[in-house]
Amino acid sequence: MNVFALVLSVSLVALAAASPPQAKFETDLIKTSRGDLEITCIGHGTLMLRCGGLVIHVDPVSQYADYAKLPKADIILVTHEHGDHLDKEAIAKITGKDTVLLLTAACAKQVGSGVAMKNGDVKEIKGLKIEAVPAYNVVQVRKPGQPFHPKGVGNGYVITFGDKRVYVAGDTENVPEMAKLAGVDVAFLPMNLPYTMTPKMVADAVRVLKPKIVYPYHFGNTDTSELVKLLKDEKNVEVRIRKLQ
Repeated sequence: MNVFALVLSVSLVALAAASPPQAKFETDLIKTSRGDLEITCIGHGTLMLRCGGLVIHVDPVSQYADYAKLPKADIILVTHEHGDHLDKEAIAKITGKDTVLLLTAACAKQVGSGVAMKNGDVKEIKGLKIEAVPAYNVVQVRKPGQPFHPKGVGNGYVITFGDKRVYVAGDTENVPEMAKLAGVDVAFLPMNLPYTMTPKMVADAVRVLKPKIVYPYHFGNTDTSELVKLLKDEKNVEVRIRKLQ
């Protein structure tokens, strides 16, 4: 082996060591009238949804995936401006010429592009109905008068795929506005302190929302088995625990 080949070989080995292979993400399929909805659980508050040929990325963050290796987005949804939800580098890697970026006003200011949605806005994007809904704290605060997520700043999103409605709550507590979303088919609800909900809060939210499937997500070190126990008598709700710490 000549010197050049040896250097090249060593460099490739070092590169491989520095760039671990993409993790294998858990994926679920849900039948809809628009076709199969593929839900990829990436990590923390980060998801990828695929249905009818469309790819929707939710809160893409480079810490949880190598976005250079994931499909370009038709739609990107960002719930709020905190760094574990808004990552300009990840957004850039999955943005194509026809990608629609939907986000909050605070996020749009940081990114410098995208379509800002406020709580209550509804848009039809590439045949999908997307609703921006309130996501905020009432109980959990940094200090009196300063909630971790103030009302009117962050969004949750409800995405309608044919006959199925998927609610991605963002960082929120079980706020009164959830009553208006009762009957969603799938709900992603955050469950970690001090920023979002306790298992009991999530269970209370589930009883209001009445989803067929609930995924606790953004749960950090919270014991997800607590939620399973709290909802054991809710026979019409399936609790799905996935790798979304």
